[in-house]
Amino acid sequence: MSNADTKNRLAAVSKPLFVIPSHPIWPELSKKEEQQLKERIAELLEKQNGVLLAHYYTDARLQDLAEATGGCVADSLEMARFGTEHPADTLIVAGVRFMGETSKILNNEKRVLMPDLGATCSLDEGCPADQFSEFCDQYPDHTVVVYANTSAAVKARSDWVVTSGIALPIIKHLSENNKQIIWGPDKHLGSYVQRETGAEMIFWPGSCIVHEEFRSIALERVRKLYPDAAVLVHPESPEAVISQADVVGSTTALIEAVASLPNDAFIVATDKGIFSKMKKVAPSKTLIEAPTEGEGATCQSCARCPWMGMNSLQNLLEVLENGKNEVFVQADLAAKARIPIQRMLDFAQQMIKR
Repeated sequence: MSNADTKNRLAAVSKPLFVIPSHPIWPELSKKEEQQLKERIAELLEKQNGVLLAHYYTDARLQDLAEATGGCVADSLEMARFGTEHPADTLIVAGVRFMGETSKILNNEKRVLMPDLGATCSLDEGCPADQFSEFCDQYPDHTVVVYANTSAAVKARSDWVVTSGIALPIIKHLSENNKQIIWGPDKHLGSYVQRETGAEMIFWPGSCIVHEEFRSIALERVRKLYPDAAVLVHPESPEAVISQADVVGSTTALIEAVASLPNDAFIVATDKGIFSKMKKVAPSKTLIEAPTEGEGATCQSCARCPWMGMNSLQNLLEVLENGKNEVFVQADLAAKARIPIQRMLDFAQQMIKR
């Protein structure tokens, strides 16, 4: 199929409109009120045999509480894996909707709750299952690989699910086995993977509203101000930003870089919620936000995911008290979605054994 045909088919994709929420304005808490909330949540977690799984991009207070109560602070895959291995009957997922769905897919027998079921993701919202499936149907000989930031229905339509941490080796493996690939939904991450592996790939035209705001010219200026700082970039960022990076990697990889590299300062191009964990693993290091300013920046996100901001101590306590916001995934859909997720997990396990 010609490049022109591919472009025409991509142009025919109807990109959905979604509403970007305003940053929630939670009531200010005194230290005493915050402590009381945390103590009450910890009490209910123990009473309900529950565990809190918090993403790196959530509020620092949620991350602190997760660690203090025996939960985890991690990326989406590790959150789901932790929930599978933990004996808790109830998983509280502080993150966005696809993370709650993934936890439920891998832990169908457990109750999964979220502080706010409206917390979604621009990548998920920008890749409706019906449109994506129709797009894939046009390339029946291609292997469908989707990023974890997708709905259960999109995962069910895929052959592989990947995270940013394992995308490169999986795509390299597929390419070496002469597979043509449909990639969705993040075009920047997909382009990065293609440049690194040389794989033949067709991209769904999605992007993350947080990472797409980083600006290369502004980053160049900041690098001149901090010439000894290492630049850490998540691969969901535009190519011109990635090209300036000292380290390109997943949230976990960027945290590990702060802890292991000798630099005293780091310019970080990802959601600044990650700074909480970075400061814990390297308290003496200086962390600098990569700029989102510049011509063309809309600053709808300004390096903070507005949907991640919908998680708070207040609504976390509420769901534990009343049991609302439970995540459900239809059994047949979950069974289909589990196959490509498990394929990724098995591949990761084989990598460890090598």
